[in-house]
Amino acid sequence: MKRYLITGASRGIGRAIAEKLAGAGHTLLLHGRDRDALAKTCRAVEAKTGLAISLCYDLRDAGAVEKMIDEIGPKPLDALINNAGVALVKPLDQITLQEWQTIFAVNVTAPFLLTQRLLPMMTSGASIVNILSVAAKTGFPSWSAYCMSKFALEGFSQSVREEVRSRGIRVLNIYPAATNTEIWNAVEGEWPREQMMLPEEIGDAVAYALSRPAEVAVENIDLTNLTGRL
Repeated sequence: MKRYLITGASRGIGRAIAEKLAGAGHTLLLHGRDRDALAKTCRAVEAKTGLAISLCYDLRDAGAVEKMIDEIGPKPLDALINNAGVALVKPLDQITLQEWQTIFAVNVTAPFLLTQRLLPMMTSGASIVNILSVAAKTGFPSWSAYCMSKFALEGFSQSVREEVRSRGIRVLNIYPAATNTEIWNAVEGEWPREQMMLPEEIGDAVAYALSRPAEVAVENIDLTNLTGRL
């Protein structure tokens, strides 16, 4: 029986990943802050005969992350999928310290804590999947806080990959271009949603990488839409 943890599974990319990984014999530990939206993801997983466990915690709070880890328990974990993230689009001179710290807490500190604490539950053949972004490789104007967090997670991921390689644990990084999710509803400006990736494409990429034999590591996947890269 496979046991997967997916953060940010309430909607968007996280829900798409959950639906792709759902299946008989799989237990999905699904994290989110929106209890109602998370319940919808759980129902979608259960409809595919998978077992879904809801974990409703705020990743901005390191103490809440620790409580979630305690609830997850010591059973073996086949995959940790660090998907949860928050975005901020503001010119540098308008970003508050609190906003900066919130971005870092969710996008970097939470994956650090989860990876560090859950690694003892992972054995050879297990995987850590980090949903990064093209913003982990390229800077964009007014996206400095978000790019900072993704660049930081990129460096963390590369280093952890080399630390755990000898244990047979894979670190798989996914770099989607802009993806058409609800996150854009809160971002000011006009954004060509028709040129964006669909969440299901990221879900497919994660499912493919995890389905490879244990000795095969699909370490980096770049995803973009041919009509335009955002």
